[in-house]
Amino acid sequence: MSKKRVLTGVTTTGIPHLGNYVGAIRPAVRAAQNPDTESFLFLADYHGIIKCHEPEMIHQSTQAVAATWLACGLDPERTTFYRQSDIPEVMELNWILTCITAKGLMNRAHAYKAAVQANAENGQEDPDFGVEMGLFSYPILMTADILMFNANEVPVGRDQIQHVEMARDIAGRFNHRFQELFTLPEVKIDENVELLVGLDGRKMSKSYGNTIPLWENDKKTQKSVNKIITNMKEPGEPKQPDESPLFEIYKAFSMPSETAAFTQMLAEGLAWGEAKKLLAAKINAELAEPRERYNALTADPSQIEDILQAGAAKARKEARELLDKVRDAVGIRPLK
Repeated sequence: MSKKRVLTGVTTTGIPHLGNYVGAIRPAVRAAQNPDTESFLFLADYHGIIKCHEPEMIHQSTQAVAATWLACGLDPERTTFYRQSDIPEVMELNWILTCITAKGLMNRAHAYKAAVQANAENGQEDPDFGVEMGLFSYPILMTADILMFNANEVPVGRDQIQHVEMARDIAGRFNHRFQELFTLPEVKIDENVELLVGLDGRKMSKSYGNTIPLWENDKKTQKSVNKIITNMKEPGEPKQPDESPLFEIYKAFSMPSETAAFTQMLAEGLAWGEAKKLLAAKINAELAEPRERYNALTADPSQIEDILQAGAAKARKEARELLDKVRDAVGIRPLK
């Protein structure tokens, strides 16, 4: 039986935080260990420059994201792990797909429509004011990423479902017009994925400024945890799990029996300060070994580069074979 091929991209525009670890990295690393799955994971640095125009941030984030996944247990022997910009075949496929994609399809992309709507609301006469082609054409590049390796499933958040549907549309158009070369990808939504809350109770996100850094030392992690909002209940007063985001974060790092015991301790009047010490200890215990690996990797970036280059060589071999078929299908071939 052939393995199911799963492809995931990670944009290189920031330093991973605890929410990324719980919601994406930890479950993806576990899923990649499934013997029935063929896993592809890439650093989407070309996607990163669509919104981020700070070269140093792109560079630093690429290193941090790669080191994070490796430190958290990604096995480059089991997963094809590569940097998007190291696969020029993706960009060539991107152009070929651009030539068959209807502009009307791109007009319906959520990000583009949101930009047009914002211009209208701000009284801007030009609906495309401030819209760059990277934003407009982003779904085609994402399609090239997916189709280049004929992924069966693409794990995405609900805000990205439309892009995978567009990839299916574009693949279907190519297959109908030229030759059946592309697999129609399926969206994979994990209903059980944990969306970690932040310091203020909202979803943990750098845009809210409510994150807990992933790679700080024990002392700094405790300082971050101490910022989690709580109510004014004194030590000894019964407390409920829904009275602070602290409980949900603790739950993400605990076994069910430990969560039940923590709930009981709160009900019996555990002080918020003590609860925060217990939470920080939980986080630090799980991340102690990954932090050592992360620090070792970032201290010698050549280790990361070697792994990415090995992954790129593996990916390019396959990408070249498919791209040769695509080029032939559209009429780009040797004169012989």
